Amino acid sequence: MSTLRIAPQPDAVDERANWSADLYAEALGAGRGPLFLRREDGWLLPLEVERWCADPDAADLDVLERCEGAVLDVGCGPGRLVAALAARGQRALGIDVSEAAVARTLGLGGQALRRSVFDPLPGEGRWDTALLIDGNIGIDGDPQALLERMYHVLRPGGLLIAETAMKSDLDERALVQITDARSTVGAPFVWARVGTPALLQYADHAGWIPVDQWSSGGRSFVALRGRNTEWLTPSQGTVTAIR
Repeated sequence: MSTLRIAPQPDAVDERANWSADLYAEALGAGRGPLFLRREDGWLLPLEVERWCADPDAADLDVLERCEGAVLDVGCGPGRLVAALAARGQRALGIDVSEAAVARTLGLGGQALRRSVFDPLPGEGRWDTALLIDGNIGIDGDPQALLERMYHVLRPGGLLIAETAMKSDLDERALVQITDARSTVGAPFVWARVGTPALLQYADHAGWIPVDQWSSGGRSFVALRGRNTEWLTPSQGTVTAIR
């Protein structure tokens, strides 16, 4: 498996400040990049600002069709998924550390709060579905800790949908900076990228069971449920939690 791991520097990592920086806010305001995550070795990961600010695409719609009940979109960005769920009459809340992202989500008619997933959350332990889309499995650079946190955010039997890297053998944890390829803002922070096999390993250790995997529009996804639950197929009935 292709692996790059760089130990975080706790006093230099402020993910909240980086995603709140002017360069990212300006890109969301304009609805376009270019914007990248720059790794220490100079490698650039393009951030798909135009897609994030557009209407949901076919891959997004596949995700939305799988959402059950009340939905929490973690790292909602400019809010296309939250707004689309709201338009369907489905209860949805986006959380994001970027003030610009929250403002844009509210402007689309969605509900959003400026909050980290590791902060106390409204409805904690009662959400039916949670989303980690657009690379947000990388939040805080620790997929294991993030998946453990999500276990407590969702209700027993809840559904977690995570987008994974298309490069299946990827399992990377690196220091990055947000950049437009001309200037870099903020201190480096830790970000992670994982393919499906690595995600499933982290999920297993965090108490999750995979229930679906699929690809759409050049993107890949995994759906998970907690190991402390039992569920029925749609033809058999609804999710039942084992206490």
